[in-house]
Amino acid sequence: MDFGSLIGWIVLGVFVLLFLWVTVVYNKLVRLGVRAEEAWRGIDTLLRKRFDLIPNLVETVKGYATHEREVFERVTEARSASMKAQTPKEQAEADNVLAGTLKSLFAVAENYPELKANVNFTALQKSLEELEEEIARSRRYYNAVVRDLNTAIKVFPQNMIANLFRIKEREFYMLPSETMAEPPKVDFSR
Repeated sequence: MDFGSLIGWIVLGVFVLLFLWVTVVYNKLVRLGVRAEEAWRGIDTLLRKRFDLIPNLVETVKGYATHEREVFERVTEARSASMKAQTPKEQAEADNVLAGTLKSLFAVAENYPELKANVNFTALQKSLEELEEEIARSRRYYNAVVRDLNTAIKVFPQNMIANLFRIKEREFYMLPSETMAEPPKVDFSR
């Protein structure tokens, strides 16, 4: 074997290794992107369940507190806005408003002991509480996946592959700053 063919084999080997490395990094970034999308769809599914539950809750309270129309309208408007949210930031802001209106709804319910004793109302409260816990777990999972994806996109030399294939960072699901100062408290135990 002469020196020229040895150099050719070395160059070919370097290109093969480079191609394999690019493939591995690209596939890793794609897998993380798919996991992030799956995590977001999981949150979306849970939010839809919550959206379906809220009208039942409102109707149950309405049966006992018909003169609280303004509260019912605010809950309905907040639910509608939350359903229209597209990005994690929009969803977090809409969820913040919805949580506030639901607190108002439960405050109204506190004034009606017969409502608090209603089996349907307590079942709806329990369902909402379980859904909120599941949504919180899903948000944490989503943010963990987004953290892994964004880190992989930013670190060298993977950032070159991400830029080459236009793989973008994802937005975290972060609560608005005013919510972080004092988290909403939902207490169904009373």
